[in-house]
Amino acid sequence: MTNRPTTVAIVGTGVIGAGWATHFLAHGFAVTATDPGEGAESRLRNWIDDNWPAVERLGLAEGASRDNLTFTTDLGAAVRDAGFIQESSPERLDVKQALIAKIESAAKAETIIASSSSGLSISEIQAGAKHPERIVLGHPFNPSHIIPLVEVCGGSLTSPDNIAKTMAFYASTGKKVIRVNKEIKGHIANRLQAAIWQEAITLVERGIASVEDIDAAISHGPGLRWALLGPFLNLHASGGAGGITHVLQHLGPAQREWARDLGKYPETDDYIESIAAGVSAELESYDFPEMLRQRDELLIQLLEAKRNRAELP
Repeated sequence: MTNRPTTVAIVGTGVIGAGWATHFLAHGFAVTATDPGEGAESRLRNWIDDNWPAVERLGLAEGASRDNLTFTTDLGAAVRDAGFIQESSPERLDVKQALIAKIESAAKAETIIASSSSGLSISEIQAGAKHPERIVLGHPFNPSHIIPLVEVCGGSLTSPDNIAKTMAFYASTGKKVIRVNKEIKGHIANRLQAAIWQEAITLVERGIASVEDIDAAISHGPGLRWALLGPFLNLHASGGAGGITHVLQHLGPAQREWARDLGKYPETDDYIESIAAGVSAELESYDFPEMLRQRDELLIQLLEAKRNRAELP
């Protein structure tokens, strides 16, 4: 953005909204947050306090402070003077459309409204809006105060200029921004995750492997490479001098055979009990909150290492 806003409104302060609030505070913004839920303010402030050591480690912008947070249950007051609005309400179209209408009744007409929706269509979200041209997708990944990725997409009525402004704004706060060129359910990264989840669930259901071993197969195998280079660059590296052309030609027949054997996502919820039991068994000897703390520590170490390696994208 040419004129970067100084105030960001966070609408909805669950886990994602709290991550966004932490992120923007860490980058020197004044943040006004709003949520009608009982106890929302205390939960938000506790989450930000818990998140703050991580963003301190990653580096605070000049003037960054938790004291720059204002909380109000008055939605209109929260968005009235905001230069950018990040909506993180429940993943229901009716809820988001109603909320957008309330936001528009109070916000400045030119202020961009970015939705954190993990899969809904921006064209549907912006339907009926007074200023649909300023409604965009800004989908983060949890923990959103640590993970840099943000997916940006416009709806059928979003202006190209506002898409460009949104991408520039997120990039100015240290996010890695990718453009979803065409609307599709689940956007990009969630679809890639869903493909893995589909096969992981199928492998458990078929008795091929346990939940624990499937988790290990990713976290101790390709997941390590994927954290550094994406799937195409990793394939390219596997091809030696011939690169990705060679490896795809070499593995193509086998991959087509594997693909024909891939499972389908279950059509009913019958599978949930067995998967949940597998997760419980995997966690029996672990302290899960401590596991997540260590995960975040390793994520930060990895981000620090990547930041110091110019040849990693």
